[in-house]
Amino acid sequence: MSEITTTVVGSYPVPEWLRAYPSAPNLRDAILTVLKTQELAGVEVVTDGELSRWSVNHPDTNGMIETFIAPLGGVRTRLSRREVAEFRSLPGMGFRARPAGIVEGPVTEGLLDLVADWNLIRSLSSATLKFTVTSPYMLARTLLDHHYRDLPTLTAAIASALAVQVSEIDAAIVQVDEANLPGNPGDATWAHDPINTVLDAVKGGRGMHFCFGNYGGQSIQSGTWDDLVDFFNRLHLDHLVLEFARRGYGELERFRGLRDDIALGIGVIDIKDNEVESPETVAGRIEEAVGVLGRERIRWVHPDCGFWMLPRSIADRKMASLVAGRDLYLGR
Repeated sequence: MSEITTTVVGSYPVPEWLRAYPSAPNLRDAILTVLKTQELAGVEVVTDGELSRWSVNHPDTNGMIETFIAPLGGVRTRLSRREVAEFRSLPGMGFRARPAGIVEGPVTEGLLDLVADWNLIRSLSSATLKFTVTSPYMLARTLLDHHYRDLPTLTAAIASALAVQVSEIDAAIVQVDEANLPGNPGDATWAHDPINTVLDAVKGGRGMHFCFGNYGGQSIQSGTWDDLVDFFNRLHLDHLVLEFARRGYGELERFRGLRDDIALGIGVIDIKDNEVESPETVAGRIEEAVGVLGRERIRWVHPDCGFWMLPRSIADRKMASLVAGRDLYLGR
């Protein structure tokens, strides 16, 4: 890989033919298509587009929550009207109409099988692959907890279940995704512990993606990176994958306090806008970040978040600009 490596955050638009004819063979073909599309664009660390999570039962959420929650032991996903109302009364989850489930007993792996998903992906490409897992904190925040009745304890239980699975995934990089904590920085005083439980189970490179949400192409959480740099320093990881293109780069100065051994990944592609950035724009964004933090700190460039809300044609052109802009900056 190069001195500044290109990657995607994870998701890719679901091909229409998979939506129309969902089947195991079509899913395999769709994953092949997504992997090859990234390779042809020149992206160096690729994903399955998170299509292994896709289901006709949750086509509008990319399965970021449901795929992980529904199979867990101790969690019920059939909800009463009163339980939905109870969840809606909780603070901070107004973007969800319903909880992902009800915690009724000790959380276990249950029927979750991330290893099977990984084995399918790894069989379809010889490229450098990344596997993504939703953060235990984000998952816990979507649940109505009738068992632990304590968010840190619930988060720790989910983390333990995920860690067992992650320990058997030999991807070059495992990336943990978190889009809720940036809007709830008060929980950063303890959330690093359960997240580290997952990160410590990773065999290869350890990355973590943070953003302020991408639901319906909108940011859901509000806040600043300034609130989280100390939290980042407590994480057991190799690199961060952060949203910047949409927010701007005014907060980069704060990252001077980031631990020396954490490489910074900066978003240089805005996934909430259909306009395709030019390579010159991408190169300029990289130059701005390097000008603030130095070339040794900026080791990854990528979109702000996943591509799943965009048309495929736009996502493909944005990936091409990502690579071309990185190459332009490096003088290739």
